[in-house]
Amino acid sequence: MEYVSAVPVPQPRAEAATAPDSAGSRRSLAAGLLLGAAGATVVLLASGQTWAGGKAAVGGGTLALNAEGQDVTGLPAALAIVGLAALVAVFAVRGAGRLAVAGLLALSGFGAALSAFLGASDSAALDEKAAQTTGDTSATIHALSHTAWPYVTAAGGLLILIAGLLALRFGSRWPTMSGRYERDGTPRPRRTRPTAPDPDRPEDLWKALDRGEDPTREA
Repeated sequence: MEYVSAVPVPQPRAEAATAPDSAGSRRSLAAGLLLGAAGATVVLLASGQTWAGGKAAVGGGTLALNAEGQDVTGLPAALAIVGLAALVAVFAVRGAGRLAVAGLLALSGFGAALSAFLGASDSAALDEKAAQTTGDTSATIHALSHTAWPYVTAAGGLLILIAGLLALRFGSRWPTMSGRYERDGTPRPRRTRPTAPDPDRPEDLWKALDRGEDPTREA
């Protein structure tokens, strides 16, 4: 006579199907964090470097002047800070809120890259410095030159943009920081105080001694 076991047989195919999805979520999460943090760092550092240089006529000679990225435009650095805040906020919200924050992260990167690219050929900041230095409001810069730092800043903005796109695409699978601190709503079992040992039951006396209690003390 044959017997059929009622124990369910595990399905390895279902487990194997969820494993790649979990691994992909971890990879996209790591990539988003790395790209977002690296991009913001690059933008903030590159914005403080010299973007352009030139010479202004002063009396009978010339004066060399330089303009940093912050002098040309403050948008990339400001948007990088917004991007960093959005990168952290992505893990504090879920659902539609996460999509909105991920969109803000992507827009911050796009804006930082675009403003840095447009500032690569800007000369207004140097003209303003020339006017302040010479005291002549009509003074301008000649022998104008630009460095590669604006394009480095733009590259950092693109990294933030990619992090935002990853958050938009895979963010719904990423964990939430506050999830581990949330209670699931199930009541916690109440702790009950141990009852006094029954002197007529030797096993109760031994258990009380094991707990370090005095079985002869009255409750």
